[in-house]
Amino acid sequence: MTLVEPHAIGQPMARTDGRAKVTGTARYAFEQQVEHPVYLHPIQATIARGRVTAMDTTAAVALDGVLDVLTVFDAPTLADTSDGELTILQDDQVHFRGQLIGGVVAETAEIAREASALVRVDYHERRYDTELTADHPGLYTPESVNASFPSDTEEGDVQAALATADVTIDATYRTPIEHNNPMEPHACIAHWAWRDGRPAVTLYDSTQGVHVVRKTLAPLFDLQPEQLRVVAPHVGGGFGSKGAPHAHDVLALLAAQRADGRAVKLALTRQQMFALVGYRTPTIQRLRLGADKDGRLLALAHDVIEQTSAVKEFAEQTAVTSRSMYACANRRTSHRLAALDVAVPFWMRAPGECPGTFAAEVAMDELAVACKLDPIELRTRNEPEVDPESGKPWSGRRLIECLRVGAERFDWFPRDPRPAKYLAGNWFIGTGVAAATYPGSAMKGNSARISHTGQGRYTVQIGAADIGTGTWTALAQIAADALECDMAAVDLQIGDSDLPSASVAGGSSGITSWGSAIVAAARKFRQEHGAHPHVGVTTLAEAPQNPDKEKFAVRSFGAHFVEAHVNRDTAEIRIPRMLGVFSVGRAINTRTLRSQLIGGMTMGMSMALHEESVRDPRFGHVVTQDLASYHISTHADVRHVDAIWLDDVEEHLNPMGSRGAGEIGIVGAAAAVVNAIHHATGVRVRELPVTLDKVLAGLP
Repeated sequence: MTLVEPHAIGQPMARTDGRAKVTGTARYAFEQQVEHPVYLHPIQATIARGRVTAMDTTAAVALDGVLDVLTVFDAPTLADTSDGELTILQDDQVHFRGQLIGGVVAETAEIAREASALVRVDYHERRYDTELTADHPGLYTPESVNASFPSDTEEGDVQAALATADVTIDATYRTPIEHNNPMEPHACIAHWAWRDGRPAVTLYDSTQGVHVVRKTLAPLFDLQPEQLRVVAPHVGGGFGSKGAPHAHDVLALLAAQRADGRAVKLALTRQQMFALVGYRTPTIQRLRLGADKDGRLLALAHDVIEQTSAVKEFAEQTAVTSRSMYACANRRTSHRLAALDVAVPFWMRAPGECPGTFAAEVAMDELAVACKLDPIELRTRNEPEVDPESGKPWSGRRLIECLRVGAERFDWFPRDPRPAKYLAGNWFIGTGVAAATYPGSAMKGNSARISHTGQGRYTVQIGAADIGTGTWTALAQIAADALECDMAAVDLQIGDSDLPSASVAGGSSGITSWGSAIVAAARKFRQEHGAHPHVGVTTLAEAPQNPDKEKFAVRSFGAHFVEAHVNRDTAEIRIPRMLGVFSVGRAINTRTLRSQLIGGMTMGMSMALHEESVRDPRFGHVVTQDLASYHISTHADVRHVDAIWLDDVEEHLNPMGSRGAGEIGIVGAAAAVVNAIHHATGVRVRELPVTLDKVLAGLP
């Protein structure tokens, strides 16, 4: 693969959209300017399962300013009802508490909200099941898990290897429901107009992919793709939850059909987001490790139980990372699902890899303790020469270097391996380490258009999304290097389905996928028009197939180091230091790369210590529905967090020499925190989050 010669690439460029954001001129979905809009407020089911028998809208309709009330009995008909999450208001069935069963359209958002509370709903309630247990009678094996991985894999004879191992670990780890909480709530504006007798629909949406929204929603309304335009130039965070449209988008479009040509504005409240836009499934993970007396793995079994929704399956790939992380001849992984009467789970930053690596890396720490080995040495002894799952050579695996560089920077050695041996005043002090990996991937169907607008300036167009990660800046840097011009000469246009096709911002694949398309377009442009093109000439090109895709195993790697302080009297936990060392290929923008890495690490610390959505099984809903009761790390919790990366160039994934870095920062971070707490106190916590009660009783 021919790499781009870096010039702008690798520089710590300030965000090109930064000024617009800090001055408030960057328009997010709900802020788009439309004439005479109306406002929509959802009506949600208050039972977990059953059917709606009546919806009395009399009081709502009588309220001054109310224009329309949609119910399950009179909403417009959808053309495609195959998606259980998106098929709303088409029948009277209730599949989970919080499901959309109607909506009020009014002249103001306040009137719509008040009127929605006046709609009286009667139900016939049925027995429901909302609790995930390890022995749930409905557990089943999905055909595949997220990203089309096989649900189960097995190599060798795991049981026999466990039986003959010198050292074994058999432990169960649990992670709770976790919710994405991007700063910008999910919001949209739907405008249903007519042109030449055909619908011409515009949807301003807070989304990670304008083209995936169009592709998903157009068939529901019997629209051709060109009849639905989706616009999202600025997105205030997503973490995966905005990786696909959700039911609120459908509700807005249904309302827009009956709004007499007026645009319908909908912004979900923070509380509504906890029921409508996905979450990370809880997991119950049993890890069994067998090793010889020197700590070399002989057997690994990673068996996962998680939940999905009865209305639509989503199977998280929690055990997949264990298939390739360490050398082990006897290996088994499995996933089992319980289909519950709950909302549909979905992507949350590093779905699968994040909770799966938490369990696996804590288990490795337990194995290190049992083998009386330093945890870095244990991982070094289990380093695979090739990808254990595929047998392919690595495009570059520098995990051991990440561990060793981190150990030196963190002052890891000398370290007494015995827990609860360091005490400063009333605080136990410990350190922990965990490894991380994340696949390097590219998605199909990405194209870019480049036009010369005169005086050495270029317009570069691709329907990509910037969800706060720095895409506006990084793609401009890539375009400048590919066109051999200054960044100031590049006019980048993204976030619109009228632009050339682009994949979703997900799986840490965005820059690889979109950047490859831009480089392909730039190279084709130079071939067609030379170094001194005429004004107005244009080139459209699609990202080519990667000839190295099937030849190499491409992954990023990293190592997390954490120092934990635990109060000997109260079990209060403080994390004064975190260090991440990563191998992620060439940095496109060193400033935004570091931001992504430390952001992921902070989110991992939050996962370890705070985050937990609590479902009340009596009523079936999540009760922690705001940022007061759903705890996340705040400034007081985040002390010194640093991320560095190796001088690295990925030669087999894309022409920029980079790999995605949006998610690897969270992978393994929670495990490093838990391992540090164990080293500080001797208390091994296997269920997240690590609250005080789980530590206090075991303190020495």
